[in-house]
Formats: sequence, C-alpha cells, structure tokens
Amino acid sequence: MLLAGCGGASVNQPAAAPAAAGAVPCGSVNVAMNAWVGYTANAAVYSYVAENKLGCTVVQKDLNEQISWQGFASGEVDVVMENWGHEDLVKQYITDQKVAVDAGATGNVGHIGWYVVPWMAEKYPDITDGKNLNKYASMLATSESGGKGQLLDGDPAFVTNDEALVKNLNLDYKVVFSGSEAALIQSFRTAEQNKTPILGYFYEPQWFLSEVSLKKVNLPAWTEGCDTNAEEVACDYPEYKLNKVISKKFADSGSPAAKLAKSFKWTNEDQNAVATDIQGGMTPEAAAKKWVDAHQDVVNAWLT
Repeated sequence: MLLAGCGGASVNQPAAAPAAAGAVPCGSVNVAMNAWVGYTANAAVYSYVAENKLGCTVVQKDLNEQISWQGFASGEVDVVMENWGHEDLVKQYITDQKVAVDAGATGNVGHIGWYVVPWMAEKYPDITDGKNLNKYASMLATSESGGKGQLLDGDPAFVTNDEALVKNLNLDYKVVFSGSEAALIQSFRTAEQNKTPILGYFYEPQWFLSEVSLKKVNLPAWTEGCDTNAEEVACDYPEYKLNKVISKKFADSGSPAAKLAKSFKWTNEDQNAVATDIQGGMTPEAAAKKWVDAHQDVVNAWLT
C-alpha cells in the first residue's frame, strides 16, 4: 500500500506559479497525512494545486487522526483534508478551544460498516443479517480471538463503535485490530482468494471495493441519537458527510491555501480514481497531476 506522507518534507513539485501582485503570499502550509489511501488522494490533489497554482510550499506530516487535531493549537498542522465525524475532537478543538474551524464538505459521502467477502455471502447468504452472526462465530474464530468469532478492525485510531456493538448486540465476537488499512485490505483480499472466512470493519469511498466487492452485514438501522452514548451504541453507523478542518489561525490568515482548502470539493468517484492510481503504483503527486490535468474546470472553480 502506497501511503503519501512525506514525513515533514515539502512535496516535490515543479516550480510553482508566483502569487499575483497584491495578493497575500501563500508561504508554507502544514498538511496532516492520515493513514488511508482515500485521505492520501484528497491531500495529494490539494497539495498539487496549492504548490503549482498558488505558489505554496506544502509540508506533509504523517500523523494519526487524533494527533493531527492536537497540531491545530501548536501551529504544527494547518489542514486536515478528510474528517470522519469525530464529535469528541470537534467539541474539544472547535467548540471549546476554538483553535480549529470546519472548512466545509469535501463532497465525499462516507459509510462505515461490517463486511464479508463475496464467497461467504454466496455460500452463507443469511450471514449478511447481523441477527445471524452468532451462528457463524465458531467459523470465524482465530488464534487471536480467544475462542470467539473475530471481528477484524483496522487502525485503532479509525472511527469505530465495534467493541460497544459486539457487547450491546450480545455477539459472541472479539474485536481484533489489524493495525492499518493496508493490513485490513490484504486480509480481505487473501480471504477471498483462499476462500477463508472473515468478518471485518470497512468503509467507502474506497478503491478496493472495485477489486473485491465486499458484502455489507446489516446491523440495526441507525436512527438519530442511537449512537450518542458511545458505551450504549447498538445501531449501525450513520452516513458521514466528510469535511475538512483547518486551524483558526490559518483560516484567518488570508492565505490563498486556506481559501483553497475551503473550496476543495469533489466526489467519491474522483477520490477513488486518484486512490486507484496511487495503489496501482503512481506516486501521489503523479496521480494528482493526472486528475488535475483532466479536471481543469473543477480546479479553476476552486481557485475563483
């Protein structure tokens, strides 16, 4: 899995256009790099446009989601390019500390859920009804799940209600963290290739779904307020209107890169196209350039 972060180094781009006369110079922009390829796609395109169209120096920093938000107060992070809810962080850094602001929707719509691989849904069609999961717990047990069925999650920093869901839905399962998006994807890929059982956390937009058409397990439907108390959650995940978050200082700076962050908006299909190119071996910068070159009208709208 090729994830973008440049570990604090500026993105290596061709010489960028100078700022227009009288305009606020862009200067340096600190972009948090969270470890999933969809995020990398957003950040790569934002970074490419900022450097090549606005004359910015973009510094990308590999950080997990929670640590990224801590950087708003210190000045170490200016931009988070894809936020999946995180109501606790919103309250802490936007509402209470007022060191960050919502920079608007990315245009992406996110879904989180539990999935099985296609061969399982075909052989055991009732497994996609969450009420039947205990029937398959023994089949899904692993050496790490302590005799219970395994529910495989990704990075512990990802948005997840899974441990509460297992408890509150009375499921004979244990959440096991694979550690990363890359490990989660490889586990699903191997399970489909080898016809071995797996139940795992996954999400969209996500390029991998075009490679392996994972089948969602239906949990009790989400309703307003059903997930307010994290310890009592017993419903499926909501639909997430993904957004960008930027530091208050950056938002007030007049930087053209702050305006770009607010204006940046595209679709799940756009993100998946760039993410697929990155996964296929392109550098994030090359994948971003390919998309930008093919969507000049969209980019121009961001800049006007």
